[in-house]
Amino acid sequence: MGVYNFQNILLRQKFTIMIMKKLGLAILTITMLSSCVATKKYKSLQEKYDKTADELSTARTLLAVCESDKKKCNSDVEYLRAQNDKLSKNVSDISTLTSQGAQNLEKSLESLREKDMQIKSLNDAVNRKDSMTIALVTSLKRAIGNMEDQDIQINVDKGVVFVSLSDKFLFKSGSYEINANAKNVLAKVAKIIESKPDMDVMVEGHTDSLQYSNGLLLDNWDLSCKRSTALVRMLQKDFKVNPARLTAAGRSYYVPLTTNDTPAGRSANRRTRIIILPKLDQFYNMIEQELNMKK
Repeated sequence: MGVYNFQNILLRQKFTIMIMKKLGLAILTITMLSSCVATKKYKSLQEKYDKTADELSTARTLLAVCESDKKKCNSDVEYLRAQNDKLSKNVSDISTLTSQGAQNLEKSLESLREKDMQIKSLNDAVNRKDSMTIALVTSLKRAIGNMEDQDIQINVDKGVVFVSLSDKFLFKSGSYEINANAKNVLAKVAKIIESKPDMDVMVEGHTDSLQYSNGLLLDNWDLSCKRSTALVRMLQKDFKVNPARLTAAGRSYYVPLTTNDTPAGRSANRRTRIIILPKLDQFYNMIEQELNMKK
């Protein structure tokens, strides 16, 4: 009888262990499924965040342009108000003017109106150019993607777009041969450049202040020039950018971003800039068109 009870106890223990194993497996399965759902939700939220951050950056750029335009317009309004006050004072004494004096006053008023129209036309032309610049920056940021990368920076200064690429991203140390991983980014930049035929492109090489000499390259001037021409050749040969729109320039170490006294400073100064700017003749034509439309 005791043996029989002992066997029953063993059977119950085995049955309990089997139930616990199945229960643990079920809990593990539910946990893994929950983790997958959380990962998909996080990825969706991350994509929405990236899109919102890109739109915010564009809005901030547009806001800066609008604030600049507002400041210029306010200055023009103050000038015109001052002129109006002067003219109002002159009008009060019109009865003392001769007929010739009255004609001269009318000519002055007409001249003032023409200047006002010219100022407005110039502002309209500048606004059109600024709109083109904002569209270009937005296209570049969307094409390149990860704008948190310190090796790739895009900014605007006085209506000119600068794409700054770090030395370590583009070249091996002391070399002007372009790294393979940089070609993908250059291909995206080239595609944007090709879509903006009314823009010119300057590639500008910069070095740090450490003296450089290697074979045929005599100094930092040579290295900065060779790096800019390497990019220009790639834009022309690999990505079919019209060479008539390209300019290669070397600045050596004479235009640093920061001090050359530290390794971090020298690293920041070693860079290559792709400068995208409107063609001057087309910009002047745009201004002339604005002036003609106001006549």
